[in-house]
Amino acid sequence: MNVWLAIIGMALLTLAIRASFLVLGRRWVFPPWLARALHYVPVAVLSALVVPMALAPGGSIALSWQNSYLIGTVCAGALAWYSGRTLPALLASFALFGVLRYFA
Repeated sequence: MNVWLAIIGMALLTLAIRASFLVLGRRWVFPPWLARALHYVPVAVLSALVVPMALAPGGSIALSWQNSYLIGTVCAGALAWYSGRTLPALLASFALFGVLRYFA
């Protein structure tokens, strides 16, 4: 029950924060240096979520070819960096991850 209360509380807090920008009704203009820095926030957050899961899927660090999470993550990063397109890189890495999980 405590987990559900925490989830509901976080959802309501997120809704309140996002709605406040709509309710206040004025447009926020950030300084150029902050706008450039905010451009990298989604990548940093996604990396903070994905990298620990890829390096330690079972709770301990697994740097081996049998770690399909790590291979899929490296594949997605390399394809996104090389092509500059995120969605095809993610789809290709999901396909690779599925194949590795099937044969592993």
